[in-house]
Amino acid sequence: MNIPIKTADEIEKMREAGRQAASVLEMIAPHVAAGVTTGEIDRLCHEYIVNELGSTPAPLNYHGFPNATCTSINHVVCHGIPDMGKKLKKGDIMNLDITVKTADGYHGDSSVMFVIGESIQGGRLSRVTQECLYKSIAEVRPGVRLSELARTIQQHAERHGYSVVRDFCGHGIGAGFHEDPQFLHYDGYAPEADAVLAEGMCFTIEPMLNAGDYRTKVLRDGWTAVTKDKSLSAQWEHTLLVTANGVEVLTARQDEDFSFLAA
Repeated sequence: MNIPIKTADEIEKMREAGRQAASVLEMIAPHVAAGVTTGEIDRLCHEYIVNELGSTPAPLNYHGFPNATCTSINHVVCHGIPDMGKKLKKGDIMNLDITVKTADGYHGDSSVMFVIGESIQGGRLSRVTQECLYKSIAEVRPGVRLSELARTIQQHAERHGYSVVRDFCGHGIGAGFHEDPQFLHYDGYAPEADAVLAEGMCFTIEPMLNAGDYRTKVLRDGWTAVTKDKSLSAQWEHTLLVTANGVEVLTARQDEDFSFLAA
């Protein structure tokens, strides 16, 4: 495992990548509604990233992925493929996952959940998943092991009756879309993989929680991961920088309050 420690110059480039990623999600939020297709959401994000930010959508053509974003609805865990024929409807929940690659070649990766209309079960799952993200972010600082963050996520999820997906993970990020370390969101670390956080590390936390069993399967398109039992799934994600005393949320949006990190 070779975990990159970012230089001061690289950190500034990561901050810009994070700001850009956050701005995409802020831009698209008013457009996400019942009757809108996931293909249209993808198109708007793609055009904004290229035309307004002067950057590129990192998922497009990454190992053959066909779109600029991932749109994962209801029982889709992650890597859902946008589709001009797939309309959102009331009661749906959708994860929108975007990654921007800036002109400088650095990546900002973030995802949010949208609840379309009202969904009591889906809304609760989304809220608890976001709480898992925030609770783990609050523990990020030099000297903390990844397994400690994972335990926080798993314990909070299971306390609310949800399971944590095992098949997908967070990751280091920088000039590479995916760098070391891999961050499991559950307590299943081999000793050699349980990295200790250090100042200058950048990585994502992106817990995926299922309302039912944690097991997933990938559909025949080779990308779309779904819950095996067809239960709902939710995910929230941020790109983080480990600082001397704690953490900086590089993809923080204007609607978020991270004042709890100063406590």
